[in-house]
Amino acid sequence: MFTGFKNNFNKTFTLAYPVMLSQLGQVMVGVADNIMVGRLGAVPLAAASLANSIFFMILMFGIGISMAVTPMVAAADGEGKKGKIGRFLNHGFVINSVASVVLFLLILAISPGLKLINQPQEVVVLAIPYLLIITFSLIPFMFFQTYKQFIEGLSQTKQAMFITVLFNLLNIGLNYLLIYGNWGFPELGLNGAGWATLISRILMAWVLYLYVTRSRRYEKYIRSIKLKQIRYSVIKKMLGIGVPTGLQFVFEVGAFSSAAIMMGWIGVNALAAHQIAINLASISYMMASGLSAAAMVRIGNQLGRRDIPKLREVGFSIFGNVLIFMSFFAVMFLIFKNYLPLLYIEDIQVVEMAASLLIIAAVFQLSDGLQVVALGALRGLSDVKVPTLVTLLAYWVVGLPLGYLLAFKFHYNELGIWIGLLIGLTLTAIMLFYRFHSLSLKLQKEFSKPESVSFP
Repeated sequence: MFTGFKNNFNKTFTLAYPVMLSQLGQVMVGVADNIMVGRLGAVPLAAASLANSIFFMILMFGIGISMAVTPMVAAADGEGKKGKIGRFLNHGFVINSVASVVLFLLILAISPGLKLINQPQEVVVLAIPYLLIITFSLIPFMFFQTYKQFIEGLSQTKQAMFITVLFNLLNIGLNYLLIYGNWGFPELGLNGAGWATLISRILMAWVLYLYVTRSRRYEKYIRSIKLKQIRYSVIKKMLGIGVPTGLQFVFEVGAFSSAAIMMGWIGVNALAAHQIAINLASISYMMASGLSAAAMVRIGNQLGRRDIPKLREVGFSIFGNVLIFMSFFAVMFLIFKNYLPLLYIEDIQVVEMAASLLIIAAVFQLSDGLQVVALGALRGLSDVKVPTLVTLLAYWVVGLPLGYLLAFKFHYNELGIWIGLLIGLTLTAIMLFYRFHSLSLKLQKEFSKPESVSFP
């Protein structure tokens, strides 16, 4: 049993660590943004929180749509059907291109609404132009996601990691130049962080495109896109995975975005503290999402091979991996809760609020890691509709309403909002873990009759 766990750990880690480093690179840019913006004061930091609460909810829906490419490519690769892989790439490119434009226009349309949600006026004034700048980065980011998800479906995860880390470092360097006006560059404040993000994402997308289209490794999959070869049935199948996956992200990220809006009702300091705590918690979450991506690919491969016992073994070993991993972060948040916020801001009231929120973040680490890996495992099974319903119920029917009651009716303020999020995450983790167990067990029982297996 130990040998099996060790072998699975090694295979999973080899696949996951480039994605984890890539995701860490993405989130560390957010950390750097917030640390640099935090030096400007609580109001710019609160403005970044408000704008990002809207932007990331839409961005994550786009990421969810793009992720349909990975399990389908992984399953086709497991089946040994190379012809399918190129078709999924082309259809994914068309879907993601259209989605990027639609989501871009959606944010442009709703951005004036920030004035109508009862946020501090000085925060809204800074948030809207910053939001408009980073919104333009959606289109190159979705372009990047198309090729990233494609090569990850082929179990090639290092290339996107190197490109992501490289241009995230560029992003941080541009922050230094454009936020503060160093080396003769214009001092743009919060907007400088937005321009840095836009420039780095354009370059990141272009470099990955050049790598994939000019590499001999992928030339057998790269085909010119001809509209006559685009099939509605394939688009429907991919959207059947991508849209529910995107909604899963929206329900989860939207819950935290709504929490940010409620924090704004409490005040600027609460909103700034929320931004610090959620920014730190996103480090562990995004790295756990690397394990989620590995679960999606490895389980998709086993599904393609119809090796269900191995599929369950892989799934449960990754659950064990993420629990160990997230326990480390839980301990770190508890030990350094009073020191980490000082990296962002020196306002004592904001620091004390953020430290209290980090205690709750430490408690929900295990739930957060378990639920994100369970979502990845279920995507590998192409099971997305029930998990979408689970996230809707856990966050929006239970977590957020409970957080509102605790914050504003029982006067727990910012702590009440985060307790609601904790409960939502915990319910999600329990239900999704059970879903994977029951669904994979059903497939295992039918394994002796593969012709009768109906995959979700």
